[in-house]
Amino acid sequence: MITEQQQEQASLYALGALNDVEQTAFEGELRNNEELHQLVRSLQRTADLVALSSPAQPLPPGLRDKVLQRIESTDKPEAKKSLPPLIPRLSFIDAPGARDWKPLPVPGTYIKLLSLEKERGYAVLMGKLDPGARYPAHINAGPEDFYILTGDLHIGSRRLGAGDFHHAEGGSQHEENYSVEGCTLLAVLTTDDPLVAFAMA
Repeated sequence: MITEQQQEQASLYALGALNDVEQTAFEGELRNNEELHQLVRSLQRTADLVALSSPAQPLPPGLRDKVLQRIESTDKPEAKKSLPPLIPRLSFIDAPGARDWKPLPVPGTYIKLLSLEKERGYAVLMGKLDPGARYPAHINAGPEDFYILTGDLHIGSRRLGAGDFHHAEGGSQHEENYSVEGCTLLAVLTTDDPLVAFAMA
């Protein structure tokens, strides 16, 4: 049986409105209460539908040109002058801090571009979902590969944990992706994927 207080907390959790302490305590209850877990999933689905029913916002003017200029600049010799002279053609990126993640339009989801191989047509990125974050169902623009680094990622009814790998063909359909505990993942996407353009914008 779900108490009135649990119902209220479930609603706030689905909207991402609990503070860190409340969220941690509530997620402890979720692990041991299947009925409560189902209620949260139902509320999150409803919240997603409300968000998806909002009118689409047009892209800012000039975004396409900025993205193309950024891609072209990676091919110019002057862009490579910042590399250390004793280590040619090598690039290093420190572990991402809190400020390095670029938030996506879906609440609680973030992305970070690590490298771009324009001529070969792929990019390597990191993705992050906060606990309770849900990414709506979608059709994949091109093939993509995910390797889960930490936490859990649920794709429909399938749960992936740290060390698990997932491949999706271009044109395939993903069910809703979500994370209960939060997760980080390494992703390889084609350069025509909207996420790559967004990460570079």
